Amino acid sequence: MSRHVAVIMGGPSVEREVSLVSGRAVEKALSELGYNVTPIDADRTLPARILDCKPDVAFNALHGRLGEDGCVQGLLEVLGIPYTHSGVLASALAMNKPAAKKLFAEAGLTCPEGRVMKLEAVLAGEGLKPPYVIKPLNEGSSVGVHIILNGDNHQRLERETWPFGDDVLVEKYIPGREIQVAVMGERALGAIEIRPRGRFYDYETKYTDGKAEHFMPAPIHPRCYAEALDIALCAHRTLGCRGVSRADLRYDDVAGEPGTLYLLEINTQPGMTPLSLVPEIAADNGMEFADLVAWMVENASCDN
Repeated sequence: MSRHVAVIMGGPSVEREVSLVSGRAVEKALSELGYNVTPIDADRTLPARILDCKPDVAFNALHGRLGEDGCVQGLLEVLGIPYTHSGVLASALAMNKPAAKKLFAEAGLTCPEGRVMKLEAVLAGEGLKPPYVIKPLNEGSSVGVHIILNGDNHQRLERETWPFGDDVLVEKYIPGREIQVAVMGERALGAIEIRPRGRFYDYETKYTDGKAEHFMPAPIHPRCYAEALDIALCAHRTLGCRGVSRADLRYDDVAGEPGTLYLLEINTQPGMTPLSLVPEIAADNGMEFADLVAWMVENASCDN
């Protein structure tokens, strides 16, 4: 390969460490395939460093704010450098959970009931009756997520430990199972079920080996499995995503199967770590990690 790929990773977000793991895995795979690879740990010198290395393509392995919300995408658009994953608008919409939920609802997709509230109101006990979920408006990897069950003070929310702003998203808690679907281009690759050994599929569980069981393909009712793929692809198209995305769903089968699927959110830059779900789903489709990474590079583009 003669193409020069800048792998942008790290960055200042709370997901810095997992981004570094993703980026290093991508860097290794591309190097072994023969690409000329320049790793870049993103900071405020990022524009100058990209201009200095003059890549043909940027592989955006950043997670969280700045790297996943349209900011770095906008920079790469200005520089005219094709990049992996979704563009500016789709990235910004997906990262803003309330905005994405509104578009999903307009597309006919079922999401948990919820609304944006002031943190002070939530701390005062206003809002939905338990069980419910509290989320930051624009974080990923379950960062800042609190599940409040009936008669439960586990992970009690306190202002001193909430660094995510004055507004929060409060959603009805959906019982059942954790289902994730990978979309690649215009095709839903498959659905996987995650069964966390702890309370829920939180940040630690996602990135610590042995904290959750993975079942691929997800062992749910066949009709619901097909529906999960349709929901993920529709969500991908609704936001205008490109490249690879991952849809997070809850499957309420408490009353038995077939159950009801709820779309929680869509991740436009899924992890590429050894425990990440998109590579696992791709592998079940016969696609090795290196092939997946190469596809993402070869399908990189700019919006404009």
